Amino acid sequence: MYPDLSYLFHDLFGTEPDNWTSIFKTFGVMLMFAFLTAALFFYMELKRKAGLGIYQAAKVKIISGEPAKMGELVSNAIFGFIVGFKGLYMYQHFDEFQQDAAGVLLSSKGNILGGVVLAVLFAGLIYWDKKKKALAKPKVEITEVYPHDRIADLTMMAAVGGILGAKVFAILEEPSGFMADPIGTFFSGSGLAIYGGLIGGYLACTWYTKKHNIPFWPTLDAVAPALILAYGVGRIGCQLAGDGDWGIVAEAMPDWWFLPDWMWSYDFPNNVNNANTADGFIEMAGGLVEGCNSEVFSSSRGYPIENRCAEACGIRYCHFIADKVYPTPFYEVIMSFMIGGFLWAIRKKNFVPGTLFFIYLILNGVERFFIEKIRVNVKYDFLPFQPTQAELLAVLIFLVGIIGVVWLKKKQTTS
Repeated sequence: MYPDLSYLFHDLFGTEPDNWTSIFKTFGVMLMFAFLTAALFFYMELKRKAGLGIYQAAKVKIISGEPAKMGELVSNAIFGFIVGFKGLYMYQHFDEFQQDAAGVLLSSKGNILGGVVLAVLFAGLIYWDKKKKALAKPKVEITEVYPHDRIADLTMMAAVGGILGAKVFAILEEPSGFMADPIGTFFSGSGLAIYGGLIGGYLACTWYTKKHNIPFWPTLDAVAPALILAYGVGRIGCQLAGDGDWGIVAEAMPDWWFLPDWMWSYDFPNNVNNANTADGFIEMAGGLVEGCNSEVFSSSRGYPIENRCAEACGIRYCHFIADKVYPTPFYEVIMSFMIGGFLWAIRKKNFVPGTLFFIYLILNGVERFFIEKIRVNVKYDFLPFQPTQAELLAVLIFLVGIIGVVWLKKKQTTS
């Protein structure tokens, strides 16, 4: 597994694990690529629809030649202070930052002097830049802006709303952990529920589109393939990092299986779900996780036991799942790309606006419901059949998709 980029570079180029590149967590990097993937496909589809005349350009007034406003100075000073406050501290305490990047970034630790210096510098830069470009009489221009021109704003709204929604739903899934440490749980880098992210991103983007009078249903259709493709990219990060989204203990491999063994069952060595070992074992979802002193550990990738332990246990991540589990993130990558390819292939058909998005909900609900059957997750024991949160939401999303398709079809027939 590649909990951070230093492990990836170690395999590719032979560099030492846990070097400075370890501050870049693999899942975080892939999450960034997921947002970029969504933005790319969303942009292409919005632009295509604009070319068909589905979207009309909005008239936006742009004023140039004005001096810097107080709001610009204050916002740049605040941003500069945060960069300096955190940046200088991270430079001075790099070992601490390397061990727990999210913990340092989200803590109150920082360097006041660095913050003040960069606050003044950032405010001064915007002030002098605006002063240099100032005109005796500010110039007013009217420009046309299409929805695809707002893709950066839409992506940012989806990212912020999605991460907040994912965190809130993860807390609802396991409220006991949140009650024990509310601030630490909310601001930790782990614990994200995908359906919470979908709902949070949907609400944020819906607010934005209404604010800017962007047609609702065509935009939902445009984002449908982008969402599921981005989900697949994100699941690549789950698989590569071994972030705990794996399956239950796998059954014995059948005789007819012809694909690589790890596609059936995998032990996720060096997974990012690090923990302190006790007597050579730690408890994790999916079963016992073995520490360095286990002979079983040496066979996970064919290393002799002394070499394997010397390599793995001199660094931070040194464990694997004793009982191999289903690599469910990998399965979801495949299914997501298949669904995304299907939606992309049919997007030009003459559907009632909104239909493609509801088809996405149907397929997404089916995919997630069935993957939950072999996936480790928190179950609601107080409900009949002991479902997981994702199973309940998958059923709800599936039903919304079915009802939506029928409703739009009926609406087309009666209009």
